[in-house]
Amino acid sequence: MDIALTSSILHAATAQTQRETSDAVQVAVLKKAMQAQAGAAMTLLEAVPQPPASTPAGPLGHQLDTYA
Repeated sequence: MDIALTSSILHAATAQTQRETSDAVQVAVLKKAMQAQAGAAMTLLEAVPQPPASTPAGPLGHQLDTYA
C-alpha cells in the first residue's frame, strides 16, 4: 500500500473526528447559553408585578362611549 495514500486516509479520518468533536462542543455551548437565557427570561417574567384586580363600583368602567 502506498504510504502517501495511507497518510491521506489517516489525515482525512483525523480531520473528520476533529470536526465532529468541534461540532459537539459547539452544540453543548449553545445549549448552555440557551439554558442561561431561559433562566434569565424566567427571572424577568417572575419579577413583573401582577396587575391589580380592577372591579369598579357600579356601572363605571364597563362601557365605552364611542360617540364622543
